Amino acid sequence: MLHHVSVGVRDVARAAAFYDPVLKALGYKRVMDFSPGAIAYGESKDRPEFWIGKPHDQGIPSAGNGTHVGFIAKSKAAVNAFHEAALKAGGSNGGEPGPRPDYGFAYYGAFIYDLDGNKIEATLMAPAAKPKAAKKPAKKAKKAKKSPAKKKKRR
Repeated sequence: MLHHVSVGVRDVARAAAFYDPVLKALGYKRVMDFSPGAIAYGESKDRPEFWIGKPHDQGIPSAGNGTHVGFIAKSKAAVNAFHEAALKAGGSNGGEPGPRPDYGFAYYGAFIYDLDGNKIEATLMAPAAKPKAAKKPAKKAKKAKKSPAKKKKRR
């Protein structure tokens, strides 16, 4: 549904020093660099999905109240590494890594506030268990169709 998301930061180089190791923990990398104005992250150069940059009005950015950006993690270990890297890079804890049963049966995530107060998340949403297929009733044997008997002509 979404093409990309951007968050405002006060200092792009400072924010990149935070986001480079944090997003690397999830398998993402810097894919475009328009410093000092903006930097994009993603899995490949043709998919810049997450941007950090100065606000369009060049003013002081503010974090959205209730807004957060969730990144896909490929494993619980990646969620844990994201959280650890973010704290080490100066972010603040918004929620320890762990299951979130209120969010769904197989939800595992961690929340962080970046250096500018933007709330970010790494989440692993394991596929739900497939429901067991109901046993199909045995097929009835097909009766051989009898061709209608041809009436013999009487002479």
